[in-house]
Amino acid sequence: MCGIVGYIGYEQAAPLLLNSLEKLEYRGYDSAGICLNDGSRLVYEKAKGKLQVLKNLTDNGKTLSGTVGIGHTRWATHGEPSDVNAHPHLSESERFAVVHNGIIENYIQLKEHLAAKGVEFLSKTDTEVIAQLIEHYYKGNLIDTVIKVLSKLEGSYALGVISKDNPDEIIAVRKESPLIIGLGENENFIASDVTAILAKTRKIYRLENNEIAIIKRDNVTIIDTDKEEIQKEIETVNWDISAAEKGGYEHFMFKEIMEQPKAIRDTIAPRIKDGRVVLDEIKLTDEQLRKFTKINILACGSAYHVGVVAKYVFEKMLRKPVEVDLASEFRYREPIVDEKTLTIVISQSGETADTKEAMKEAQRRGSHVISVVNVVGSAIAVESDDVIYTWAGPEIAVATTKAYSTQLAVIYLMAIYFGDKLGTVSEDEYRIYIKELEQLPDKINQILADKENIQYLASKNFNCKDVFFIGRNIDYALSLEGSLKLKEISYIHSEAYAAGELKHGTISLIEQGTLVIALATHEALIGKIVSNIEEVQARGANVIGVACSNHPEIANIAQSTIFIPETCDMLLPSLAVIPLQLFAYYVASLKGCDIDKPRNLAKSVTVE
Repeated sequence: MCGIVGYIGYEQAAPLLLNSLEKLEYRGYDSAGICLNDGSRLVYEKAKGKLQVLKNLTDNGKTLSGTVGIGHTRWATHGEPSDVNAHPHLSESERFAVVHNGIIENYIQLKEHLAAKGVEFLSKTDTEVIAQLIEHYYKGNLIDTVIKVLSKLEGSYALGVISKDNPDEIIAVRKESPLIIGLGENENFIASDVTAILAKTRKIYRLENNEIAIIKRDNVTIIDTDKEEIQKEIETVNWDISAAEKGGYEHFMFKEIMEQPKAIRDTIAPRIKDGRVVLDEIKLTDEQLRKFTKINILACGSAYHVGVVAKYVFEKMLRKPVEVDLASEFRYREPIVDEKTLTIVISQSGETADTKEAMKEAQRRGSHVISVVNVVGSAIAVESDDVIYTWAGPEIAVATTKAYSTQLAVIYLMAIYFGDKLGTVSEDEYRIYIKELEQLPDKINQILADKENIQYLASKNFNCKDVFFIGRNIDYALSLEGSLKLKEISYIHSEAYAAGELKHGTISLIEQGTLVIALATHEALIGKIVSNIEEVQARGANVIGVACSNHPEIANIAQSTIFIPETCDMLLPSLAVIPLQLFAYYVASLKGCDIDKPRNLAKSVTVE
């Protein structure tokens, strides 16, 4: 959600800022802007709409001069998308400019205070308040002023600040929203995400909460709000820049679907040694594990759907009760969580605001937290008691595919590892799980090799108005993700239902030609899902079945069938999700949708 970039060096900043913002488009946005210090004043351009509008306005940055600048892609929270509400926001005299990710919760009070003193506001945003506060308190020292302003702000923020009076520095601040500093040769950068600056540097600092960076061309100083200097280690980004490029694919989403075998292998392989799961990265002891009376899983969106799969997997393999909570609801239901609860937090970015706050609530109640995240050094990773990283690599498309799959892989690893420690998984079961887990990437490749069949099914159904996904047990858990993927990128109304619930109301929505995607992979419930297929067909539904290759009878019932290789029940979602992702992708492509950047959506939801 939103993206910040900044540059200070000896090159013209505007083209660099625009190129960096282009790398952050996947985060979701509705307007963009840049502001530069040209040596005597701040010059800027802002525009509603896609980044290309801003590029056209500035002739790809050529009309704005200066070697110091900041830029932003905005996703509207306060004030509608417009040129005026776009960032950067300037103070009344245009002496200071600010870009901001996050939400200032007390901005109305601050705005009223400044308005009473005669300050005139141009925008409807909370961010403009920051720029106006800086000008209001400025007495000649920008750092002192920024620290004073921070003491007035409530909420979350990542900030980039430049000043007409300070042509040789950028100030960057972080509280709850991610921000990194890129370190170059006689040039330095700020960014919300490393993808924005990877073409220029691999060396970064990750700012932590309440850290302030003073960035000049040849050095970076990081201090706290008491102006005490903080020493930080340089982190080197080790993934290849090509991982953040399309590599010949039409869309990032399709590229990332095709990358799933490798991503899962990268997540699994380092953690299986001599046929045993090894989770050296967690400090949780066997004694601690045995004392837990239940497991709580916190997540949002697709990560929540991973949690629903995990509930089925953990309860079967560990014999402990599992609750799965939408992180946005967890804090508000007075959850029964204590030191005997193991909390598992799942987040691709490690910065998801609702998930982060839910995690803190669990910790306040005494729970031990293990996080499953993709981004090393992210807030959730740092603040959890233990962290297991997925090694998905950068995921650019807003709709997740390989992050979902690698999160599932970590869940399987945890289930096998914990089951062994608790004695709830036998040695024979253990060997089967390891064997099947190691074969997952190859079996996914088999499904991907048959993608033309799925593309054909999409071509027959892309004009559907309503789609229902049904399944039982772990198939129901997966149907949630299949439905979300379709609605996210194709804008087709779609719902997921436990198949046994159809007769409790939902079947009234089935009419002639309604598309139903029936997941029929769970061995023990094949007979029941067959009955459900027949129920909806009797009311005119067109059914696509998804079944394991050892159940060819599904093809005799459903109008169309997608077969996946056999595996143990626990791992079925990792195989069955692939055709659902491909189906959603091909439907959206046939409809001409903006697949990588669906309307109104953001990759990393860093505000509540």
